[in-house]
Amino acid sequence: MDNAVERTYVVQGMTCGNCELSVREEVEELAGVESATADRATGQLTVRGDVDDAAVRDAVKAAGYEVAA
Repeated sequence: MDNAVERTYVVQGMTCGNCELSVREEVEELAGVESATADRATGQLTVRGDVDDAAVRDAVKAAGYEVAA
């Protein structure tokens, strides 16, 4: 059974390509993540997989950014 879902988060502070890369790479390391896409223009992070919100938020924080409430 496929438990993968797609969720979109608003990430504060992404201003360049390296920001996108840092966020994406941190999130992609999480178990259960199939894909992650960060877009500085919209400030959005889209994550597909079977992973909980808290883990994604922690990964974004580890990259040096915050998920908006």
